[in-house]
Amino acid sequence: MIWALLALLAGLVLLVVAGDQFVAGASRLATALRMRPAVIGAVVLGFGTSAPEMVVSSLAAIDGNPDIGVGNIVGSNVANLSLGLGVAALLMPIPFSRTALRRDVPWSVATAAIFALLVIDGDLSRLEGGLLAVLMALTLVWLIRSSHDDPVADAGPAGLAQDAGRPLGSLVRAVVGLLGVLVGAQLAVEGATNLAEAWGLSGGFIGFSVVALGTSLPELATVVAAARKGHAELIVGNLFGSNVFNSLAVGGAMGLVGAGAIDSPSLTGLGIGAMMAVVLLAYLGALVGKRAGRIDGIALLAIYAASMILLGTS
Repeated sequence: MIWALLALLAGLVLLVVAGDQFVAGASRLATALRMRPAVIGAVVLGFGTSAPEMVVSSLAAIDGNPDIGVGNIVGSNVANLSLGLGVAALLMPIPFSRTALRRDVPWSVATAAIFALLVIDGDLSRLEGGLLAVLMALTLVWLIRSSHDDPVADAGPAGLAQDAGRPLGSLVRAVVGLLGVLVGAQLAVEGATNLAEAWGLSGGFIGFSVVALGTSLPELATVVAAARKGHAELIVGNLFGSNVFNSLAVGGAMGLVGAGAIDSPSLTGLGIGAMMAVVLLAYLGALVGKRAGRIDGIALLAIYAASMILLGTS
């Protein structure tokens, strides 16, 4: 059991570190190739921040542990909007732009609902995975076309512009980071599976709690840093955008590799219920107050704590 715990912890640490390197390398490579900001944000960063969830969930499905994979998706969605948005709202008020209210937030809620409807029956088929993947592709086309007026990225943020003339180094960094994500995901899945068996816990709960929290750390760290610098728009885009990728891209990848039956009624019941409660609360709060304040943050954090307790004891 000790080795399983060490494998899980080592895998999660490697996921965080390698995932950060992959995103940084891919972003700088995109800037060096003068890709448009919309493409960098929607494709490169969107895929990059969801890479840990995608690899972990896909490997879990391949290894015959779809409970861990689905638990990771559901738990990551919950963590993004309860822990991420909740903590950010405690640090500063989070206003929602008109674009976010009209496009980003509603689509995030819709994609979470679509994923919930597909897995609530305790099964995720290849056909359903293909449907999610098609929706992800259409979403990317929509996001890129809706931002077609963005100027070409002459230089990204200061950190990216410095590497604009070194695409080869950025490519190597991205590849090494992706390899690290693969190794870290394998360790995390094996450790989580063994711990679930040793502690008598369901794979769904382990995926929803420990694994999901680990794969969501890049988003959480970005949110805290953005809140301290007052970048509210970045917080909204990062969190709600990550949930779209989790529901469609990660769910689609997991279904396509053959997820199959999900043997965790508490996950497809309470877990899915907690996910929809969080996304709807965040959406309603945005519609009513046009911002997330401290009361919203406390409510979101309370939902996360309650979901952990209920799912762990059910």
